[in-house]
Amino acid sequence: MKKTLTALSLITLLAGCNNPVEQRPTLEQNKATNELAPETLKSKQALKAQKAAEQLNALFDKAFKDKLETSPVSATYIGLSEYNDKFSKPISKASIKDQLDREKAYLKTLEQIDRSLLSGQDVLSYDIFKRETKLAIKGYEFNSHYLPLNQMYGVHNSFAGLGSGQSAQPFNTVKDYQNFIKRAHGFAKYMDSIIVAMREGVANGYVLPTALIEKVIPQLEPHIVDDASQSIFYGPVAKLADNQEISDSDKAIIKGEYITLINDTLTPAYAKLHKFIKEEYLPNGRASVGLSELPNGKAWYDYQIERNTTLELSAKEIHEFGLAEVARILGEMKKVKQEVKFDGNLTAFFEFLRTDPQFYWETEEEVIAAYTDIKHKIDARLPQLFEVFPKTNYQVKAVEPYRAASSAGASYQSGSPDGSRPGIFYINTYNLKAQPKFTLETLSIHEASPGHHFQISIQQEVQGLPKFRQFGGYTVFAEGWALYAESLGKEMGLFTDPYQWYGRLSDEQLRAMRLVVDTGLHAFGWTREQAIQYMVDNSSLALTDITSEVERYIGIPGQALSYKVGQRAIREMRTKAEQQLGEKFDVRKFHTQVLIDGALPMPILSDKIQRWANEQT
Repeated sequence: MKKTLTALSLITLLAGCNNPVEQRPTLEQNKATNELAPETLKSKQALKAQKAAEQLNALFDKAFKDKLETSPVSATYIGLSEYNDKFSKPISKASIKDQLDREKAYLKTLEQIDRSLLSGQDVLSYDIFKRETKLAIKGYEFNSHYLPLNQMYGVHNSFAGLGSGQSAQPFNTVKDYQNFIKRAHGFAKYMDSIIVAMREGVANGYVLPTALIEKVIPQLEPHIVDDASQSIFYGPVAKLADNQEISDSDKAIIKGEYITLINDTLTPAYAKLHKFIKEEYLPNGRASVGLSELPNGKAWYDYQIERNTTLELSAKEIHEFGLAEVARILGEMKKVKQEVKFDGNLTAFFEFLRTDPQFYWETEEEVIAAYTDIKHKIDARLPQLFEVFPKTNYQVKAVEPYRAASSAGASYQSGSPDGSRPGIFYINTYNLKAQPKFTLETLSIHEASPGHHFQISIQQEVQGLPKFRQFGGYTVFAEGWALYAESLGKEMGLFTDPYQWYGRLSDEQLRAMRLVVDTGLHAFGWTREQAIQYMVDNSSLALTDITSEVERYIGIPGQALSYKVGQRAIREMRTKAEQQLGEKFDVRKFHTQVLIDGALPMPILSDKIQRWANEQT
């Protein structure tokens, strides 16, 4: 029987690690052996410990509530409906100062709590919160608000998805529709503040590379419509016809209000930003692409390494690790070439894989069907390696057309913690040549189960974690886990076809090249063209996919480092535990220990796994 994370199972699973709270005798048990009055039974130390724990969790609750107020859309994604009519405050010096002051206040309050009085999960939460708060404070040194969007992220894209009626924003009742109208007015004000921030960024030397700006412009254009019914924001209105809960008179009112909203608020907001970026911002775009080219850029990139890997690594160390991995994986690819008896060198093999029709689907429907089919095959094999499973399911969908041109080849959007809204495994079908059949198994493992969907859903469903941990995360943990999950394919009986195994190598090669290219771009002066050529020379990826990847690394410095760094760290933890425990090592229990406390910084996870291994001997 598959296990889910009930309160009882969580207590059982955590009992072997994390220094669980000491089990104290009950009052009835004490009466048999101790005649002291009840008020004297708890020692002063125990009362202090209880107070410290209460203070700590009160701080966590306040900080989480504050975060939801400053980022209310995130509340919608985790199913808290009371924020559904709100949007983030506009970017301003006052709002930035307010956020920084709050972080400093959190740290001050935390440091007044005696860590030595804490036990169990509270110790883990204390350490995580302290690390994150210090890192957040440090991040304010780098003026990131001058670069509030690019082709990979920004409210111009995320809000369109939210308002489409196909995402987390509910559109079931009259109040739901009214909530979104109110939220949309807040969004329009925020869009205005983006223009102000980016204009100030130009004046202060903070501007996006021209190549990225050119990709943002077409993302805005679909939202500038003459006919409101052609807007993506009209999607919820189109759904009204099937809604049995809303009266016909209310439907007519909603339709009119939404047409007005699109014509008078949303379309003008997108048109205004489009005009600014195309006519004013683009002419000021920079030819350089590295973060190190911006003011305080070298320190900023070092910060991005720390933030994304949670480890003390230099750009040089990561670059050299990447070069070594690229060479190793190329050697494995040559073995596949020999196994399939391809007559030619590796470069020719890459070209064969890029161009031969047998490796590519002809329609979007074929892609979605293939990934839906492999989902069932993988799900049936998971019990071989896991003993805990998420209750939330996931769906396979194509990336929406309005954002497909600049989106990654695949991505994952988490479902609701209660399982009522499934996760979404997005496949980008914009260019079918960028979705080879041989990546079917490895990509599904990475984005869905036992990768992102599996890990994130378990984290959200664990009971008893502070909200900042339940809904927080670390790129190095999430992406490191997903890439480690890919490496489990053969253990699950997958990758038996040599081309599917090549797909696994191809995906790992992508992550290895990221180490080289990301550091090359942001620490060693590489150009966009140099980075593209390096990936062409060392993989069979489509040129369009490579270009999108390189521009992604330019837009999100350091994020791409987390995959291989995280995978290496988790694999090293497993290898060490296997060597220490020998025949006592149970891979299912190891995976439980990695996943059961949610995303953790690598040093904290490593210490936890070591304690668990010590307790098994």
